[in-house]
Amino acid sequence: MRKERLIVPLVVGLALLWGIAQYLSGVLFERELARALDDLAARGELAVKRSDVDRGWLESRGTLHLTPRFGQAWHLELPYVARHGVISTRIDGELRLHFGPGDRRLFGDALPSTPPTWQARYRTLGATLEGHLELAPFIVSQAGRELDFRGGRITFGGVYGDWRLQARLAPWRLSDGPVTLEAGPTTLESRYAYTEGAYHFSQQDLLKVERLGWHQPDLELEAHGLVLHSRTVLDEQELRVESELTLDRLVTAEQVLLSGRVALELSRVNADALRSVLAVLRDEAARGDAAQDGRELLARLEPQLLAMLQDSPRLDIHAIALDSPMLGLDARGDGALFFDSRRLEELSLVALADPDDQASEQARWRTRLYGDLTWHQVPKVVALWLGLPLDTQDLEIDVVRGRVRINGRPLPPALERLQ
Repeated sequence: MRKERLIVPLVVGLALLWGIAQYLSGVLFERELARALDDLAARGELAVKRSDVDRGWLESRGTLHLTPRFGQAWHLELPYVARHGVISTRIDGELRLHFGPGDRRLFGDALPSTPPTWQARYRTLGATLEGHLELAPFIVSQAGRELDFRGGRITFGGVYGDWRLQARLAPWRLSDGPVTLEAGPTTLESRYAYTEGAYHFSQQDLLKVERLGWHQPDLELEAHGLVLHSRTVLDEQELRVESELTLDRLVTAEQVLLSGRVALELSRVNADALRSVLAVLRDEAARGDAAQDGRELLARLEPQLLAMLQDSPRLDIHAIALDSPMLGLDARGDGALFFDSRRLEELSLVALADPDDQASEQARWRTRLYGDLTWHQVPKVVALWLGLPLDTQDLEIDVVRGRVRINGRPLPPALERLQ
């Protein structure tokens, strides 16, 4: 009898614990989702919101909306259903992409296929999320043009403040009569780490395209081993963007036209001014005006945008290493460009967008450019073309108030007209 009397409270206790765990699983999932969406919106590029939200005990559902801050180029809807378990939550959803001013659906209007589905699992104890999206192959033909897409897979996951994404796309081909563009296989690896509100963040991206080909009756170009690596960091003082582009070889007429690498870094973009710009954009998005890209908004943003230049942004050309066996030329160089940030009140972004004032304002901005670039071991044919002695070893390219001089000499007339 004593054992029987213990069974009932034990069952009730276990049921109560299960109910509490089930409830906490749903609460924690909703909290982490809301935090992640808020920080994604704080990044600045996208307006993020949720609609049709239903927070249930065993099941939650809703629709995520991602749109660019300006324009109406596209709109991404992600309807989802989250089924909460004691130790994890399973999320099932769709990807519905709308584009153009008519808000056409990519899957259903432009493509005769249903929207792709995605699945993810959120683990309550570790607060980790892992998911994937499968892209099915399809062929689209219209007015003589054809897109042959052979599918792909996107995986994503991580924890709050540290997310990773990996995309693998099979080769695809776009043809328009005798002209064809082919690319792939393609891989993208991305990692985004941030503090709350995206006050500080860093993002690393690695894009690899094994082959990129352009074919038409009188020209064939094939690039192999195209790799782009970039790193963006926003810290307390500045925004820095580092990029490196590597090309294994560009082939035409069965000869190597070009190979090499270029490494650049943009730095000294004022961090506080950038954050103030993002704050204004978030206000505009909340008011529903972000889609209206007009002079009024540009005028409102102009003080903050100009303030981003107050630390004299710098573009470092860490390395240029290009070879052209076909042309018998090579380029090895490095250098830097600077922006003179004194008297920023004399500059106007609004005037840059005004066709009547554009030319004079562009000239005013060019006078703020200073810098130098060295081309090491310049080929003799280049020295001859520039009117320099044939024994010239290096080209010293100086930029002063936007005017370019090479080894102390003004540019040749043909190039001077381009300034």
